Amino acid sequence: MFGKGIIEYWVPAVSSYAHDIDFIFDTVFWIVIAFWFVVVEALFLWLIVRYRKKDGVKAQYITGEQKHEKRFITWPHYLIMVCDVVIVAIAINVWYKVKQDAPPADETVRIVGQQWAWSFVHPGPDGKLDTADDIRTVDELHLVVNRTYLYKLEARDVLHSLSIPVFRLKQDAIPGRIVTGWFKPIKTGTYDIQCAEICGFGHGLMPARVIIETPEQHTAWLSAHSASAAGE
Repeated sequence: MFGKGIIEYWVPAVSSYAHDIDFIFDTVFWIVIAFWFVVVEALFLWLIVRYRKKDGVKAQYITGEQKHEKRFITWPHYLIMVCDVVIVAIAINVWYKVKQDAPPADETVRIVGQQWAWSFVHPGPDGKLDTADDIRTVDELHLVVNRTYLYKLEARDVLHSLSIPVFRLKQDAIPGRIVTGWFKPIKTGTYDIQCAEICGFGHGLMPARVIIETPEQHTAWLSAHSASAAGE
């Protein structure tokens, strides 16, 4: 939907909604930093130079009660409120798209956080979760590019937080609850998965990775792991 954002220069956008989330951050950056910061600093410098101390000129105490004085607060206040409304409207639109308007899922995966590893349950060759041919992995999530996934996120012991930076996804995993969401990877490759919630002594040793494959690569991976499971 949107072009390349500022964040993508450092972290690639690999999910279908990553650009939408980047657009929120870009909007905040350009409004707050690139516009308001420059305007305010330029105004401060102008006031410092324009009203600097001069010989023979006595300083005046301004109470701000005069109408022509209040406008220096009122009009910037109105302009900032307009900018806030724009940012909130964009954020609500993206929130609805990501959190409420989920597309039909092609597959479902289960993700379980525990001290200190991520466990994943993938549907086997039958394409269905919670059947006999499910494939279980630790610290490796295998997905197919351009396929929409529903995820079921759980925590086995304490609070964890699933973070996949390239997806622009961060979701808390809460003990006793199943949190659902979705993502659609749009690029192949191997990327980091992190726990973004301090969850104990081994929190820093809880990295995982998501491996996004072509349909052919994923079929080969399924066949190899299904054969291993059958052998066991």
